[in-house]
Amino acid sequence: MFILTEKPSVAHHFLTELRDVAVQRDPMRFRRNLERLGEILAYEVSKALIYSQVLVETPLGTSKSLQLQQSPVLATILRAGLPFHQGFLNVFDRAECAFVGAYRSAHHEGETFEIELNYLSSPDLTGKTLILIDPMLATGKSLEKSYRALLRFGIPDRTHVVAAIAAPEGLAYLRERMPECRLWLGAVDAQLDHNYYIVPGLGDAGDLAFGPKL
Repeated sequence: MFILTEKPSVAHHFLTELRDVAVQRDPMRFRRNLERLGEILAYEVSKALIYSQVLVETPLGTSKSLQLQQSPVLATILRAGLPFHQGFLNVFDRAECAFVGAYRSAHHEGETFEIELNYLSSPDLTGKTLILIDPMLATGKSLEKSYRALLRFGIPDRTHVVAAIAAPEGLAYLRERMPECRLWLGAVDAQLDHNYYIVPGLGDAGDLAFGPKL
C-alpha cells in the first residue's frame, strides 16, 4: 500500500485546499485540485507498470529509453471521480477508459445501505492493467461492486485501486475482499462517522465538484 502524504510534497498543499471549507466555495478550484492530485498519483502508479527498452532517433543520433509496454485502462465511478480521473488521463493520454455509475441506495441516517449500479461501460480488460480511480474510499462497498461488475469485460492481469482519501474501515474491507489489488492513497483519515462518511474527510466530493444533487 502506497500513501502519498507519508512524505512531504506539494500533494499536501492540494489536499489542504481540497479539505478547506473556504477554498471549497470555488468548485473550479476543487476540481482542479483533484485533477492535480490525480496527476501526482498517476506518476507514482507509473513506477509500478511494465516498460520495454527502445531506441529513439533524435536529430543528432539515437538514445536508449523506456516505453510503456501497454497503456492501462482507467476506470472511474461517476460522478465524483471525473476530475480525479482526468488527472490520470493527463498522464496516461493513450489509455482506454471505463465508467461506472454507482451510488448509495436510499437509507435513513445511521442505517446500513446497499450500492446501486445504473451504468457500466468498459473496453476489453483481458490481460490488461486496470487502474480503478475513486476520490473517496469510505466503506469500500462501491469500489468492490464496481470492480466485480467490470470483471465481466475480462480479467485484468493486474489491478491498482487509487483514492485521494481513505478510511481505515474501507481499507480493511478491500484488503479482505480484493487482496489481488494494490492500493494507492493520497491520505488515510481517522474513521467513518455514523453516516459512513470519512472523518475529517472533505465532504461530498461530487457535490463540491459539480453542485448539490436532489
